[in-house]
Amino acid sequence: MAPKRCWLLKSEPSTYSIEDLERDGRTTWEGVRNYQARNFLREMKVGDRVLFYHSSTEPPAVAGLARVVREAYPDPFAFDPASKYHDPGSRPEDPRWFTVDVGFVERFDELVPLSVLRADPALEGMELLRRGSRLSVQPVTERQYDRVVQLALGRSVGLPAAKADGTAAKAKTTAGKARSTAKRKTTAAKATSAARKTPRSGGAKK
Repeated sequence: MAPKRCWLLKSEPSTYSIEDLERDGRTTWEGVRNYQARNFLREMKVGDRVLFYHSSTEPPAVAGLARVVREAYPDPFAFDPASKYHDPGSRPEDPRWFTVDVGFVERFDELVPLSVLRADPALEGMELLRRGSRLSVQPVTERQYDRVVQLALGRSVGLPAAKADGTAAKAKTTAGKARSTAKRKTTAAKATSAARKTPRSGGAKK
């Protein structure tokens, strides 16, 4: 069995946020219209881990975690003339664009801002931090993924980044209790969200 990979997906919170994913439980990542980003979508496998990144906001930040729950399939919005993501060159028999489904895992108690990521030596070489990097779908290494989670856990209990490593287990316990409480509070909202869920653009999720 191939090892699971890790990714970072960008989304403008005004279009679709980690709170929206928490409410919905899962969503399609439709509307991606960059060939390299599309190719990364096609590489994803069920179970791959995802850093959910809020972009085009202040501060830009990793806001939570998701997981791939359905592997790449043709993006139906590309075939829909009413969609702003319609592409006449993409046909059902020869699709040009693809999407995946991602499921909610966790919303961080505290955002991990881009400035914190940039300041962490352990994240040197991360695609997100490379000058000129604008891809909405990016691979991350397992080590980078784990480090971002450590930073998030440390921030949730008010620790500086330098001390996040040694306190990850304690922070995880604290964060887990908070997530359990939040999950109970959102159960009713999730139960009613499907009926009013509207299509969202993966293209704007960047």
